[in-house]
Parts: sequence; C-alpha cells; structure tokens
Amino acid sequence: MHDVRGDQRPAPPVAPGAVAAPVVDIAVPVYNEEQALAPGIERLHAYLSAGFPFSWRITIVDNGSTDGTWLAATRLAHTLSNVAACHLDRKGRGLALRTAWSATDAAVVAYMDVDLSTDLDALLPLIAPLVSGHSDLAIGSRLAPGASVARAPRREVISRSYNLILRTVLATRVRDAQCGFKAVRADVAHRLLPAVEDDGWFFDTELLLLAEHNGLRIHEVPVDWIDDADSRVHVVRTAFDDLLGTARMARRFATGGGQLELGATARRPLTDDFGRRLVSFAAIGTASTLVSLVLYLLTWSVLGAIGANALAVSATFVANSWANARFTIGTGRPRWRSAAAFYLGSLAFTSAALLLVDLAGGGFAIQLAVLVVTWIVLAGCRFARLRAMPRSLQPAG
Repeated sequence: MHDVRGDQRPAPPVAPGAVAAPVVDIAVPVYNEEQALAPGIERLHAYLSAGFPFSWRITIVDNGSTDGTWLAATRLAHTLSNVAACHLDRKGRGLALRTAWSATDAAVVAYMDVDLSTDLDALLPLIAPLVSGHSDLAIGSRLAPGASVARAPRREVISRSYNLILRTVLATRVRDAQCGFKAVRADVAHRLLPAVEDDGWFFDTELLLLAEHNGLRIHEVPVDWIDDADSRVHVVRTAFDDLLGTARMARRFATGGGQLELGATARRPLTDDFGRRLVSFAAIGTASTLVSLVLYLLTWSVLGAIGANALAVSATFVANSWANARFTIGTGRPRWRSAAAFYLGSLAFTSAALLLVDLAGGGFAIQLAVLVVTWIVLAGCRFARLRAMPRSLQPAG
C-alpha cells in the first residue's frame, strides 16, 4: 500500500505542538475513475470547506486501478488541503474501506462513491448522530420514507428485491443495505472489521448485519440519489455475489456465529421491557392461533382430530418461532433446538388431550374447546420460556 497525504488544514490544538485528528475521515474508494476523480473530489472538498461543522479529511483509496487514477489521486492529495490518498494492488470496495478505516485516527469513518450520487446535504445528518454518541452506524437510504431517487428500472427492481430478501431471510430492519453512503464510529468499526469476511460489494451488507445482530444502533438517513450512468458496477454479477453472501450470513447466524465482543462499544441491555414483549407475543400468538384454528376446521373431517391438530400446530411452528425471535425477543434468530423440543412437547400434549376427550365420548364441540384451551396454556408456557431466556441471548437496547 502506498500512501500520500496533502497539507492538513489547521485544527484546534489538543496539546502544544500536536496536530488534532479530524473528527471524520471520508474514504472515497475508486477503481479506474481517472476522469471522474478530480471533479468529484474537488466538489466534495469545496462543500466541506464551505462550513462543515466538524473537522474532516478525505481519503482517496485507489484499489487496483489500471488507468491514470493513482496519478490523479496523488495530484489531488498534493494540491488540496485535508486530502490523502492510498493505493492498493488489489480490487475490492470492501478491501479499500477496510484498509482506510483501519488506519485512520479519526473519531468517525465514512465513505461515499466518487460520483457523488448522494446529495451532500445528507452528510451532516449522517455524521451528527455518531459524533453525539446517539448511534453507532449511520447509512444513507434510498428506500426510507422521504428519499428521492432517480435510477434505471432494472437497478430499482434488483435493489428492492435484494433488500426484501434480506429483510425476509435475516429479519433485518435495514431498508437499504447497498447505498454507497455510510458512516461508523471508529471504535465500533475496529470491533466489527475483523469479523467481516467479504472484501467486495457485500462488505456493506455484512457490516450492517453483524452490527444489528450484536445490538448496535443503526441510523438511517433518507437521501436524494441520482444514479451514475457510468457506474463500474457489474449489476448481475454483484447481485449474485450478494445472494451468496446472504446465504452465508444466514448459515452463520443459524449456527450461532456472529457474536462479537464489543467491550465498551456494546449498548447496555434493557433491564425490563415486559409490556412491549407481552403485546408483541399476544399479537403473534393470536395470529398463529387463528391460522391453526382455520386449518383444524378445514381438515378435521378428512384427517380426524389428531391429524388435523398435528397439521395445525406444525403449519405455524416455524413462522411463530421466527416472529417471536424477531419481534418479541428482538434477536432475529430462533433457538431452533429448544423450539423443536417445545414443538414436540406441544404436539404430544394437545394430542393426549384430544385422545382423552375421544375416550370420554366427547364430540366435535368439546374437542374444539379443549384444543383452544390447550393452545392457550401452551402459549403461556412459551411466553414464560421466552421471559426466562438468559440476558446474553436478548437484544441490546
């Protein structure tokens, strides 16, 4: 890696003879952007110089360019204050960000694409929650309410489909994992980066998923976005790689991976949120019970009481476990072994109750009433089990 730094603009001294580190270091990863580099960096530099309230540095990261990008980057670093440049021999946006963020002395690290597709007025709302300590990561979102976006239909469809897959498979709250406009508190980044495996385009998503999985707070900023018609992104190949990355993260979380030691950067868990959990659990349980009841009524005459009950209980098991892990507990990762054991116990309990009714000569109405009562009893047991879950498995505040 080669590194070039331009003259730094004076900042308030922290000690006699010392140079203060910038509050924010904005990395701009580039690959074969010889023509776009100078206009983009000069525009960003002018915007920040015009009154951005935090001290700053721009770091151009040339990751394996084969044109004149590195020459243009060094020229900018020598002619503009607060601009640095580094050169990597390998491609990869994730690698570029990992390298720049790991080496910085700033309190907050950020990045944006050189085409400046995101309106720069979103930069202060992105950085401020991190400087204040309110949030740990901040991301620009083209899919959040209030965003204004102009891009080609194919990219719009692919982006929305991908983020829908993420929200469905991994239960993430993040609306737009791919937007090239993000910031992280540097202390948080140093904890997350060693756990991020991808060095390409999936780097962003993996960073966000790990952060959310470990209870960190992510702030979303709706942005004004205009797509770059000259983008170097290979959309189809990138989408395929993203799907592979999503599958890898789903497997990682399902097998208990992704838990990080955050030290002082961890957010303190809530001491008690019984009211919220009770309401969430009741809503999920009511929906599951109604679905199970409808299935039982539709299949009773064909499968009999025991068979219809088995179908009704089984049909809602996975969805109920996922929804409670996602919304009631907030971890997004059911403890499947424990859930499976509870499912088998529930099935045995309800089946035994129905057999007793049948042996006593009870009819359909009594079977239905007993079944509903057993479901309610099991729901109470399930909630007690969730309440007793160790705090280490519960989400941070």
